[in-house]
Amino acid sequence: MDSRRRVPRTDAVLADPRLTEAMLRLGRGTVKSAVAAAQERARHGEITAEDVADAAVASLPPYATTLRPVINATGVLLHTNLGRAPLSVAAREAVLAAAGCTDVEYDLATGRRARRGRGTLEALAEACPAAEAVHVVNNNAAALVLAATALAQGREIVISRGEMVEIGDGFRLPDLLVSTGARLREVGTTNRTTAADYAAALGPDTGFLLKVHPSNFRIEGFTAQASVRELAGLGVPVVVDIGSGLLAAEPSLPEEPDAATVLRDGAALVTASGDKLLGGPQAGLLLGRADLIERLRRHPLARALRVDKLTLAALEATVRGPRTPTAHALHADARPLRQRAERLVKELTEHDALAVESTARIGGGGAPGVELPSAAVSLPASYAEPLRRAGIVGRIESGRLLLDLRTVPADLHDAELVRRVERAVGAGEERRCM
Repeated sequence: MDSRRRVPRTDAVLADPRLTEAMLRLGRGTVKSAVAAAQERARHGEITAEDVADAAVASLPPYATTLRPVINATGVLLHTNLGRAPLSVAAREAVLAAAGCTDVEYDLATGRRARRGRGTLEALAEACPAAEAVHVVNNNAAALVLAATALAQGREIVISRGEMVEIGDGFRLPDLLVSTGARLREVGTTNRTTAADYAAALGPDTGFLLKVHPSNFRIEGFTAQASVRELAGLGVPVVVDIGSGLLAAEPSLPEEPDAATVLRDGAALVTASGDKLLGGPQAGLLLGRADLIERLRRHPLARALRVDKLTLAALEATVRGPRTPTAHALHADARPLRQRAERLVKELTEHDALAVESTARIGGGGAPGVELPSAAVSLPASYAEPLRRAGIVGRIESGRLLLDLRTVPADLHDAELVRRVERAVGAGEERRCM
């Protein structure tokens, strides 16, 4: 008999209890596709007809999404390609709690509509008392777009030439601002801009002065820039994009601006990211004068830029909750990291593993030039591809693969990390032998 005729029918395979349960989690389409792929393997003689159900089960994804959890071993704390800040346990639990129906815009006491995300806004305001009012949109670029549209559409935004930055993936700040209908008035030079340069550009069409923290590069040497305090004395609203999202000063990053300090220095409005040094979900934070925040909140564009209930929940838990994974990684002591590297190497002796010193970085456009002493497990560069396939992402340096432990979760047990590495390398060997 032709072996292809022995391949079980789809409905017979789907009757397997494991696949029936999987359809409840993943959906019928995903499970049926896995069955079809297993049947095709059986028709080509790669597996037996009796193994079709087992092969289908083994190939099912763990989640009903193509996004895969990964271990960030790059040494970049806020890796944009890996989703920037990992959420705290508190934030993850808050997201789960808000996943169903919730009182995001409803007052349970009165049965009437309430201000959307009021608890999150209260938490943010409490965390930054220097702000008279706060608002949240879906990212920092959206915060700048809303501010430019509401405060300067058809008018001028005065900005230093040295702060006309590209914010990643080819998106340039000038293009973003001009798209709102505002006009840019460039002042100063690439390396030097003074308060007098801004003052000379002021006129009846000035909407606001914009100061942008150059968070993804540094200019050194013969430089000068106007302070927020100087600009605040010019009688025009000053909007400051601090970028990385620090609400208060961080002693370990003395050159990184924070919302509280900038507001006390006289800024009318501060914009920042929620998924950078704040350690929360992607969000754009707007903090500042109550009258300006209200104008932004009431602008029609605010509706298009608002965040969903899951973001509100995660952001509130980040602000109110315990120290974030980003904060833990930032403040980790290099000595325990080195000790951990040495422990891991002892378990990976068969893989040419070495414990080496390393240098980690903030990433995500934050604290350019800041280097964090770290430790890493050094492996052959050929391990990079199989480890990536297994969701372990390191970096290649000097011809070796480094798994930098500053960004590897501290609660990931050493034995589990070793198991994942060995399983990935073994799977890679099997693929090469096929």
